[in-house]
Amino acid sequence: MNFCDECGSLMHTEDDTWVCRSCGYEELRDSQAEAAMTTQDGQQDDGAPEVADATQDDSETVQESCPADDCDSDQAYYEIMPKPGGSYEVRLFTCVECGTKWRES
Repeated sequence: MNFCDECGSLMHTEDDTWVCRSCGYEELRDSQAEAAMTTQDGQQDDGAPEVADATQDDSETVQESCPADDCDSDQAYYEIMPKPGGSYEVRLFTCVECGTKWRES
């Protein structure tokens, strides 16, 4: 992958040039730098990682106020879901009292 020096967006190739889809910035491709890039060719896809269902184990609760208007619980089960690309994770909550689900904001 190549990122734009001007705006940081992901660039794509057009013949011998890298082109930014966001701002239109262009730069010549560098075959040596591209040869050093990691690709997914030949890698094994193990699928999505397993995530434990925290709603099944009441010992995995956190103090988190339920957003439901008719619930005053401050305890929730949680699970962590990775975002594609592994850049960060999102915590998903389930209220222990009413079952309302929400994600960390």
